Amino acid sequence: MAKRKRLTSARADYLTPDGASESSPAFASGPRRGPISQISGDTAVAAALEDLADEMRQARDSGRLIQMVPLDQIEDDYLVRDRVISDDQQMQGLMQSIATRGQQQPVELVQLGEARFGLISGWRRLTALRQLLSETGDTARFGHVQAMLRRPETAADAYLSMVEENEIRVGLSYYERARIAAKAVELGVYAEEKAALLALFGAASRAKRSKIRSFLPIYHHLDDALSFAGAIPERLGLRLSKMLKADATCAARLSSALARNAPTTQEAEAAVIETVLAASERVARPAKAVATGRVAVAMSGQGDIILSGPGVDAGLLNRLRRWLADNS
Repeated sequence: MAKRKRLTSARADYLTPDGASESSPAFASGPRRGPISQISGDTAVAAALEDLADEMRQARDSGRLIQMVPLDQIEDDYLVRDRVISDDQQMQGLMQSIATRGQQQPVELVQLGEARFGLISGWRRLTALRQLLSETGDTARFGHVQAMLRRPETAADAYLSMVEENEIRVGLSYYERARIAAKAVELGVYAEEKAALLALFGAASRAKRSKIRSFLPIYHHLDDALSFAGAIPERLGLRLSKMLKADATCAARLSSALARNAPTTQEAEAAVIETVLAASERVARPAKAVATGRVAVAMSGQGDIILSGPGVDAGLLNRLRRWLADNS
């Protein structure tokens, strides 16, 4: 009986989509894939990449993604800053830290347009980077800032973010807190200063908000005259605020004294304030005695002023003599 001829070899040369046969090394080294499985795989990869891109967009839009933003695209004056003074020693320390370890915390920005961003918080970090860039010219290290984009619903939300960050990181003086509340009202963010104080410093105690409110007269009367208003000590500021409300001439006299002395340090400016304030307080003491009815004031026919009553004593006379000497 004749043997049948084998029409194919024992290992059939099945051609794969890329032209390799089943018996070829290229085919043997990998899994067998047909056209349908390859298309399915490509679709899955594309879907995974789209999911990743969507996740990145969501992270960016929700402020969870840290981005590198060129310094020249950031507008510092998007908000009126609540920091009115910058400690040179602290700034040098921050610059040294960034130069050695890099920026450790991102700033907060809001996108204003194509390649335009407004600074919400992180003014000190941004300023330190700009100074380092100016000093070194190293755009690779200091030409960008790490930032997280925020989308505040309102201007009030943006101001609150700025205040909260500074309260946590470096703290604000009472004057700086009062100033930002007043500025927010001036810009129409809040209808009145009471509402601004409650919104911006709602987490503070009632006593603390009361002290912040007490510094508002200093801002309203002396903001342009003071060079180191943010450094005014709490006790001196409370005394000054009280006198500004009680004596209508105090602000003008203090502005004149500051212009005349031109203090160049916080301490020198505080000394000028103390001098003018002490004089105003001495003037106010006799007036207080009259107001309480302890001193009666009369005018003689010759134009002499006559003081009488239980409040007329050696202390009152001494205060009057000092007042006359100071104001002659």
